[in-house]
Amino acid sequence: MSSTIQPAELGFFSALAASPSLSAAGREMGVTTAAVSKHLAQMEKRLGVVLINRTTRRMSLTPEGELLLEHARRILREIDALDELIVQSKATPKGLLRVNATLGFGRMHIAPVISDFVRQYPEVDVQLQLSVHPPPITDDAYDVCVRFGEPPDGRVIARRMAPNRRVLCAAPAYLEQHGRPRVPRDLMEHHCIGIRQGDEAYGLWRLTTGRGSKAHTESIKITGNLTTNDGEIAVLWALQGHGIVMRAEWDVNRHLAQGLLEPVLPQYHTPAADIYAVYPQRHQFSTRVQAFVGFLSEALAASGTLAGVGVGARVNRKRAVRVS
Repeated sequence: MSSTIQPAELGFFSALAASPSLSAAGREMGVTTAAVSKHLAQMEKRLGVVLINRTTRRMSLTPEGELLLEHARRILREIDALDELIVQSKATPKGLLRVNATLGFGRMHIAPVISDFVRQYPEVDVQLQLSVHPPPITDDAYDVCVRFGEPPDGRVIARRMAPNRRVLCAAPAYLEQHGRPRVPRDLMEHHCIGIRQGDEAYGLWRLTTGRGSKAHTESIKITGNLTTNDGEIAVLWALQGHGIVMRAEWDVNRHLAQGLLEPVLPQYHTPAADIYAVYPQRHQFSTRVQAFVGFLSEALAASGTLAGVGVGARVNRKRAVRVS
């Protein structure tokens, strides 16, 4: 029996290594757990090495498995790149597209765009994975990652999809009861809702006045009795009057427009959170990646959801409603 690794086994082992268990790998591949186990056992017998340590609850790669995975992914990337170079002149995108996005934004904005995208490009198979944190830049598990902020890494291409900034806001009832902060230091006397997400320093809000050389930033250590790693929950608590929250425009614009939340310290600038589509440089010629990125950019611009209306306009609108 030949000990040579078969080309089809590279994709099999790469998919298997990305799964938490044999049964999960079977579901992903559309085969039974027994079939996955048998195929793996045949590979290991032919190669004469153990590739994966299996227990009843989990599995882990052996050193030989790690080596095989590293080379398998590289070879698969090169095959994919070669295929893209050959077929890039085709007008119709096709093939598998793996997209990653954050939980809330992915559910609210990316999933609907993907629904429209596959209607227009039915030959593209899209896998959407939602996660609390963006995957590492070097992760090969995704073709496109939609994230907030431009990654400081030249190994990937980052295309700006839409402007987006963070907004300080609170429910009118909370502000009526506790008062409205006038300067950043006033926040230290308020209930502030904390969000633990990404690599940002938790519990530290930065607010800036002025631009360029005249910019002045204050870092405020916030306090409060409510903390979460889920932005939607934080907004819900703010809507229920528990305190002040700092959240991206895409998540609170509709509540601000309806007067359910009011801007806090709108004259201060908060850290930018522009939306980027990030993908490896090898995908710059990928028809399906480029089609999706362009489609996403147009969809976000056309929806107007992120742009909304200006904070000042929202304040004036709410005041007009109160006067009348």
